[in-house]
Amino acid sequence: MKSLNELCERLKTADLIGIDTEFVSEDTFYPVLCLIQIATKDELAVIDTIALEDVQPFWKVLVEGDHVTILHAGREELNFMLRAVDSVPKRLFDVQLAAGFCSNEFPSAYGSVVGKFVGHKPAKGEQRTDWRKRPLTAAQINYALEDVRYLLPLYHRLVEILTERERLHWFEEELESWQDEVIAAQTRMDWRRVSGIGKLGSRNLAIVRELWLWRYQEAQTRDVPQRRVLRDDLIVELAKRKVSNRDQILAIRGMERSAIKRKADELADCVRRGLEAPIKDEPKLRRRQVPSQLSLLGQFLAPALGTICRRAEIAASMVGTASSVRDLVAYRMGFASDETRRDGKDKLPVLARGWRAELVGNVIDDLLEGKKSIRITNAKDSDPLVFDDVD
Repeated sequence: MKSLNELCERLKTADLIGIDTEFVSEDTFYPVLCLIQIATKDELAVIDTIALEDVQPFWKVLVEGDHVTILHAGREELNFMLRAVDSVPKRLFDVQLAAGFCSNEFPSAYGSVVGKFVGHKPAKGEQRTDWRKRPLTAAQINYALEDVRYLLPLYHRLVEILTERERLHWFEEELESWQDEVIAAQTRMDWRRVSGIGKLGSRNLAIVRELWLWRYQEAQTRDVPQRRVLRDDLIVELAKRKVSNRDQILAIRGMERSAIKRKADELADCVRRGLEAPIKDEPKLRRRQVPSQLSLLGQFLAPALGTICRRAEIAASMVGTASSVRDLVAYRMGFASDETRRDGKDKLPVLARGWRAELVGNVIDDLLEGKKSIRITNAKDSDPLVFDDVD
């Protein structure tokens, strides 16, 4: 603990702190944090979270300081902070997200980002390590440190590119949105992520919701992954059959495991609650009615998104999809969609908001209004489309 406190004191004077973590997630409800790797301009360090009972002093330094915290694909790192100290750093920089504004690839692996922007190749060799086991070898520790060794050089290079291309404010806007989504996900009961529910009716969905809530609480209590309590396909099957009888539930193939048998009565209660849920409380998934001209315009304009992004060297996967283009077209034509209609109110589609509107949305608006036209210059070119202003 003395070494941790000394490290924390040194970190308080750092202006840039790069971090990464090693964790194991397949056996528990929340991932098990096994190692924290740290990089500053002066040192590389590792915190053995298995050996220490409490690493809160580190998390507090990270979230309270005025430094920039640098991560790569840092969702899980933010989750660790939120569960530990219910806060995140004041200034974040995610190099994976930043790289998406400087290249056509997203999401990119750490090694790919390092190679492209700072010209190094991180060492490999310990991808299959069980980070819970001790002692760790020197090779394992060196491998772990590779994940933070280039974070500070990456930060400097990506900030330089973003500034040159006048995209730093785009990145900051997207980073804030991403951070808000990670924080919101901490408390979101997102039962709609159950796979296979797209064609279920309202009553079936009410049963799915009750079963998902039960599974979530059961998994948290037992500290196991949710899928080990009850698989998605079994939730869907129970919802389809609407059976609230113990024997009928146990007759379903896949329910024969002893752990499920012991909980059959609780599953029956979940089904009954779903069957008895008031109509006004029943969850619903909206069915879209797509006009024929909307489908045609969406197919015609979708390639514009890819063309614009490739020429701007911004990852199209980060900007939007063909569905995003159709949602924008639908909104401009006065048709409500799943994405733009929430709680009875229209919401601006993603391509009509912020930096995405500046990059893509405004071009599509001009095409819809006849202010721009699309033509082909060279059919053999990788990007044969050209957007011309209409006089």
